[in-house]
Amino acid sequence: MINDETNIANKINHLFRHEYGKLVSILTKTFGTARIELAEDVVQEAMLEALNKWTYSGLPDNPIGWIYKVARYKALNVLKKEKYQREYMSKIIIQLESEQAASLDHIFTDKEIADDQLRMIFTCCHPSISSDSQIALTLKTLCGFSIPEIAKAFLTTEENINKRLVRARKNIKEAKLSFEVPVGKELERRLSSVLETVYLLFNEGYHATSGDKFIRYELCEEAIRLAQIIASHPNVASSTTYALLALMSFNSSRFDSRVDEFDNLLDLENQDRGQWDKELIKKGLYYLEFAAAQNEISMYHILATISAHHCTASSYENTDWKGILSLYDMIIEIDKSPIILLNRAIVISKTDNTKKALEELDTIKGNTIFQSYLPYYTTRAALHLQNNEPTIAINFLNEALKLPLQENQKLLINSKLKEYSAKK
Repeated sequence: MINDETNIANKINHLFRHEYGKLVSILTKTFGTARIELAEDVVQEAMLEALNKWTYSGLPDNPIGWIYKVARYKALNVLKKEKYQREYMSKIIIQLESEQAASLDHIFTDKEIADDQLRMIFTCCHPSISSDSQIALTLKTLCGFSIPEIAKAFLTTEENINKRLVRARKNIKEAKLSFEVPVGKELERRLSSVLETVYLLFNEGYHATSGDKFIRYELCEEAIRLAQIIASHPNVASSTTYALLALMSFNSSRFDSRVDEFDNLLDLENQDRGQWDKELIKKGLYYLEFAAAQNEISMYHILATISAHHCTASSYENTDWKGILSLYDMIIEIDKSPIILLNRAIVISKTDNTKKALEELDTIKGNTIFQSYLPYYTTRAALHLQNNEPTIAINFLNEALKLPLQENQKLLINSKLKEYSAKK
């Protein structure tokens, strides 16, 4: 019985992750953007009812259809009971009660679901909402993440995430946002914000800042799924969308080789290229070719091209470092952020000499962002070691140990300290 209950709970969890955002999007169209939280409550109640009933009666033949139907009835009951029902009575309630609605065919077609999810993406990423609240709202409404999960992913408190969600919903309500995809120039402007949110979400998974894992796979998967929803709509998808998909595909292809059997993070030089996902690399090359054919360029185009160089190189030593450096030179015309300059310095060490790379890093060493940025310390340590300065390298590693680190990061740095000490 316990195993059966566990299987039911796992099935519900799977459905929750994959269908939650679809249902919330559909019901938001019914309730309006001012009542997104109400749509979430209805979906959660439907999921809870499924868990309670299926635990004793077993899974129905069509679990997804069952949950969708329960959610529809719960939505109908809410509309009938709420004091604002007259707003909907003439259209929505009649529609939900109709025989056509009962079949669910016209509400839950693949096209309607995809369109509603796209509308929800643009709603969650509206410029009136702060970037941190955009990500929290996207994870909550479109990806089915719980508040504790979001808090854990972003190394903050549940109270803080709650506040972000409250602010986001308040902004949506006060702005009286329509549940729609923008058009024309407004679409171009808003799409940029949407893609930035998706990329931030992917990066948080790719370089996890919290938890006991270096990679939060579920965040990366959700970012790719959201980008694919955008790319599937010909009126919305752009060259930049496909460039971002290419970048995320290339980076995801290396997941299996980024961490060894002891959960240590491995850099490109030490990764087993035989573990790289060749199908994802092919997909990335397809996306990048499509993006390049549109005669547009963005940060995502350049970063994806850099990642393509790494993914197609036969070995670390045979990587086209000069070609990558020229791409970084293009990036700093668009974005001269400290992180970009740090990465560029690493490439310089491969194409020119370590001393020049360290000189480049000296020009940005005072930037406050590096005070808590682990890769800065480990990069400087590695470069000083290459420059036959093991004592300075060890000093940087000791500084790194003062940062708030995951346990596996501490273990990795301590192992490097032993390695570097042996070379003094």
